[in-house]
Amino acid sequence: MNNYRGFELKNDNVIVEKSENFAVRIVRLYQFLCDEKKEFILSKQLLRCGTSIGANIHEATHGESKLDFIHKLSIALKEANETSYWLRLLYKTQYLTQTQFKSINTDCKEFLKLLTSIIKTAKKNLDN
Repeated sequence: MNNYRGFELKNDNVIVEKSENFAVRIVRLYQFLCDEKKEFILSKQLLRCGTSIGANIHEATHGESKLDFIHKLSIALKEANETSYWLRLLYKTQYLTQTQFKSINTDCKEFLKLLTSIIKTAKKNLDN
């Protein structure tokens, strides 16, 4: 467990594990899009932002301060939002089926909610 002047985040926290599993799904989706659909541009954008979510969450676990922690999670939130955009675009251009889209986009939306909640809580605790 890391302690950032009073704010704690466990390395084995659910969001850390979920973000790594999500990154694996994104990599596999990227491989599918390249190999099966011959789509290289949108999928590369998805790969970058989709794997960046977990990278920033992981980096936040070693933040230098509460502000650094919040900053890293805010970047992860932006990356999750961008990931949702590319997923919607891939679905609307028929590279993803509705089933494929719903499955992975549901996970992405969960990150948006979790990160928003953690950031709000961390900001509330800044003064404490």
